[in-house]
Amino acid sequence: MSRINYSKAYFTQSAPSIRQCPPETGAEVAFAGRSNAGKSSSINTLTSNHKLARTSKTPGRTQLINFFELSENQRLVDLPGYGYAKVPLKMKQEWERNLEEYLRERRCLKGLVLLMDVRHPMQEFDTMMLNWAIEAEMPVRILLTKSDKLKKGPAQATLLAVRKHLVDAQVDDLVSAQLFSSLKKTGVDLLMKQLNEWLEVPETEETDTESE
Repeated sequence: MSRINYSKAYFTQSAPSIRQCPPETGAEVAFAGRSNAGKSSSINTLTSNHKLARTSKTPGRTQLINFFELSENQRLVDLPGYGYAKVPLKMKQEWERNLEEYLRERRCLKGLVLLMDVRHPMQEFDTMMLNWAIEAEMPVRILLTKSDKLKKGPAQATLLAVRKHLVDAQVDDLVSAQLFSSLKKTGVDLLMKQLNEWLEVPETEETDTESE
């Protein structure tokens, strides 16, 4: 399987709900996480483009579903941040409804990258997102971000604890976890390998790739 050239990603459109999303063709992978989990930074690191996904000092600024094209049949999706956003309850509930609907009903969605700060994993909203994905039988890769903020031992211990939780919950066949750092570029290759598997489209559909 050829590797996808993630540096060719470009923004195509934003959608407030699943009804305004692009047509369901090909394959897409969505990124979700608390508003301070480093979601935009992770997408920018993956694509080697620090301006692709907007980063903001104000958590919760991203309120729309944002689509980035990799090829005619492959997309990355930046979902609204959740958790810390200082917004009215009604708006927060609307975001949650849109997120759940997207995860349950978007048929071309092949996987979810769920980002959590390695220092504060498995918070209430993280668990909520994970449960939605599991109920939809959606494969999930947990990215324990900002791993550079911890020494190697504590970071590894957190990763093992999260993996044990997944095993105990009997969802480790659907959900996997890894360490990630946008600053140090730790875990980028592992993430790319997972995304390549999820975004693989039938050979009859042309993909935008680069040689090994």
